[in-house]
Amino acid sequence: MDIAEQEEGGVLVLSPSGRLDGTTAPEFETVLLGRIGEGHTRLVLDFGGLDYISSAGLRVLLMAAKRLKQTDGRLALCAVQAHIVEVFEISGFLSIFTVVGSRGDALAKVAA
Repeated sequence: MDIAEQEEGGVLVLSPSGRLDGTTAPEFETVLLGRIGEGHTRLVLDFGGLDYISSAGLRVLLMAAKRLKQTDGRLALCAVQAHIVEVFEISGFLSIFTVVGSRGDALAKVAA
């Protein structure tokens, strides 16, 4: 898995690509929770390049959401492929996370 990072208008955008599973989740957890620990409280996860997410990946997202809630932070996901949206639906994560179509929409959601 590769994780691209970019800052746009005070919002940190992380763009993982490949698979987010039991093998790659620890690396993603280190990066994501590390950035939150560094003080990034406005985050967008661009999942356009993400092909697969397992329960291990979902656990990392849930941990990040809990940490951000403690700091009044915001997180939005964008460009999520249909089969991953289905995983979010089944797991109930669509009620927990803001999922939008485009990066621009996600940036607007977390910047407001």
